[in-house]
Amino acid sequence: MRKTEVAELVAEALRKFDDYRYRLFAWCIMPNHVHSVFQPYAPYQLASILHSWKSYTALYANRLLSRGGAFWQREYYDHLIRDGNQLGKAIRYTAENPVRAQLRNWKWIYVAKDWT
Repeated sequence: MRKTEVAELVAEALRKFDDYRYRLFAWCIMPNHVHSVFQPYAPYQLASILHSWKSYTALYANRLLSRGGAFWQREYYDHLIRDGNQLGKAIRYTAENPVRAQLRNWKWIYVAKDWT
């Protein structure tokens, strides 16, 4: 995701079903991983949402990069957010990830204006 075309592909996939399959609070596309904070809407499940993101982006990222094989790791890390305080912490962590990685003027960040 170091290439702009791949990062944009991933950002587009994250935005695609916002307010339909899930409510997207924040995301950050890093050079080698992605953070997202979202709330799935019924009947959509976390695993199916992530599968959708990963399968779509892997197919097209591999085409853009003229390569094949696995693009994403099979596993993912998920965390149940129990209240507004934890939600705020998760959003801040996601938005501040590029700063911690010393990436300056990083443009692959989104935070919903109305997340409260």
